[in-house]
Amino acid sequence: MYHYQTLIVSTQDTVCTLTLNRPDNLNAFTVEMAKELIDFFGRANDDDDIGAIVVTGAGRAFCAGMDLAGDGGGNAFGLNEALQPTLADVRERGEEAAIINGVRDTGGRVTLAIFECKKPVIGAINGPAVGIGATMTLAMDIRLASDRARIGFVFGKLGIVPEACSSWFLPRIVGIQQALEWVYTADVFDAQEALQGRLVKAVYPPDELLSAAHALAQRIVTNRSPVAIALTRQMLYRNAAAEHPRVAHEVDSIAMFYAGMGDGKEGVASFREKRDPVFTGKASAMPDFYPWW
Repeated sequence: MYHYQTLIVSTQDTVCTLTLNRPDNLNAFTVEMAKELIDFFGRANDDDDIGAIVVTGAGRAFCAGMDLAGDGGGNAFGLNEALQPTLADVRERGEEAAIINGVRDTGGRVTLAIFECKKPVIGAINGPAVGIGATMTLAMDIRLASDRARIGFVFGKLGIVPEACSSWFLPRIVGIQQALEWVYTADVFDAQEALQGRLVKAVYPPDELLSAAHALAQRIVTNRSPVAIALTRQMLYRNAAAEHPRVAHEVDSIAMFYAGMGDGKEGVASFREKRDPVFTGKASAMPDFYPWW
């Protein structure tokens, strides 16, 4: 069903493993990989065989950042230098081909696709993850790391700025002080520093990382309503950034109303009857108010 040049997709027991697959290049990020990631997360949204997604890298790296190898011709980031875009162009014409392909940050388009996803996403950072290799994980819900992982927000060394919406995600995950230190210094740091800085949840030996990620994914999806999970994921991300708790109250109210009419009935019944629930809701058939934004 999923056939890609830079990705491998496999699903078992509703947990999908998405593997970045350019091991000879340390899974370096390309425009082709970006397009395939965007396609995958868009399709996974309505694939009811997928309950959760674990993202990892083939070989010894997670993703060594943007593939900057080449003959020096053109823009290394795939952008069209013949254009002179304004912020208004990106805001008002952002879906036009010229802006999508020639102006908009490629990594940001990937993280937005992950952000919009209805399924929980776990990053299993198995090795070096720098630049976009680090920032793409920020849109994932939970990050686990191998003790061989090396992470770096190295944009300052390249004379560029943080991308992939990382200026939105990173401070929310680790706090503004830690975010600024890592971005200012552009240092590459190890898994223990990532753990201490709360970027990752836990660190594992390399041969235990993927099984730990799969086990966590199973805990998330087993006996859980796919509709409730999809709603919860978006509620926490979006309501946490709202300007007033009233916004959360409004969304909570309508989400509870429709969830309670659907899988909520089975959840209450199974609780009363002391049995596992059999939820029938599907993420491919969300309540009519979704998406509410």
